[in-house]
Amino acid sequence: MRGGFWQLGQSITRRIAQGDKKSVVRRCFATEAAELKKTALYDFHVANGGKMVPFAGWSMPIQYKDSIMDSTLNCRSNGSLFDVSHMCGLSLKGKDCIPFLEKLVIADVASLAPGTGSLTVFTNEKGGAIDDSVITKVTDDHIYLVVNAGCRDKDLEHIEGHMKAFKAKGGDVSWHIHDERSLIALQGPLAAPVLQHLTKDDLSKFYFGEFKMLDINGVHCYLTRTGYTGEDGFEISIPSERTLELTKAILEKSEGKIRLTGLGARDSLRLEAGLCLYGNDMEQHVTPVEAGLTWAIGKRRRAEGGFLGAEVILKQLETGPSVRRVGIISSGPPPRSHSEITDTEGSALGEVTSGGFSPCLKKNIAMGYVKSGSHKAKTKVNVVVRGKSYEGVITKMPFVPTKYYKPT
Repeated sequence: MRGGFWQLGQSITRRIAQGDKKSVVRRCFATEAAELKKTALYDFHVANGGKMVPFAGWSMPIQYKDSIMDSTLNCRSNGSLFDVSHMCGLSLKGKDCIPFLEKLVIADVASLAPGTGSLTVFTNEKGGAIDDSVITKVTDDHIYLVVNAGCRDKDLEHIEGHMKAFKAKGGDVSWHIHDERSLIALQGPLAAPVLQHLTKDDLSKFYFGEFKMLDINGVHCYLTRTGYTGEDGFEISIPSERTLELTKAILEKSEGKIRLTGLGARDSLRLEAGLCLYGNDMEQHVTPVEAGLTWAIGKRRRAEGGFLGAEVILKQLETGPSVRRVGIISSGPPPRSHSEITDTEGSALGEVTSGGFSPCLKKNIAMGYVKSGSHKAKTKVNVVVRGKSYEGVITKMPFVPTKYYKPT
């Protein structure tokens, strides 16, 4: 689903407000409903007013009874609970799981302390991004990672193909795909206080990027202090049969302040935080250097390489990429995916990959790629929307300051 969920959600909201609910449902379910997978919370979403749409083969809520604007603002001021069970969690195990994974990703996995993780990128032979993923070193012989729903099939095929070759040479690595578990994301300033009511573990000593296995409300969970909103929060992996129970407990403990939130607000929140959406802001022809993820390439990996596409990526680190991902604030209508970016004279510089109206900043924000040299903050540009050119300016990201919980 390209172009972001925000505008799709706004379209649905407008049509429902105009009494056109039946056509919205028909259009959203152009894919036969029977073909769509359902998460453990599907009935709960519907019972709570979730507007369900097809995404990556799943029936997922794009919003609930409140607007996407209100949901976004409530996440920043109170909190949100997202069902992200469509994403694919998996574990790599064995004494060689780290050297195996380091052939496929740019991270310095070996240097991670047990119980910590990092964003990384799976690369191809040309240095392009197959997918981005959060990986965690549980122990030296157990890596837990989560890959994007829309990339699941190609990611698993890619990993499996390389694993077979690695094992054929005597490598000790195996995997388990966690289809028996669900995943929810609890985000916002009330995330930690509410979750603390449901666990005996001290969350004040548990920081951004860390992972642990613990009991929450009597359920054994995998807990990662991370998220996709720029807010403090957690991703919680739960046995699927206990997901509804834990979801209800979190919502009840928040006394109505943390709300069920759909893909529409998730998109506007991640855009405000300057975070990439795979399929929009990252694709197979885009390298981590071009995407502004140079920081995710470990120092040792820069020196040694050893991952797919390393030659291309290390050369870009040395000479600079030809294009770069940038943030833009613009006037006029909100820019959308594929809107052209030009200089003030009208010469082409690149295109927008994600864009929309920021509920928090009350202005248009966008991400896109421009030619190197035109990527510096405060560079004036134009953005072409529906054939008309509007003024814009390159700006640093995140657009909204992040609030990750880190040691002081």
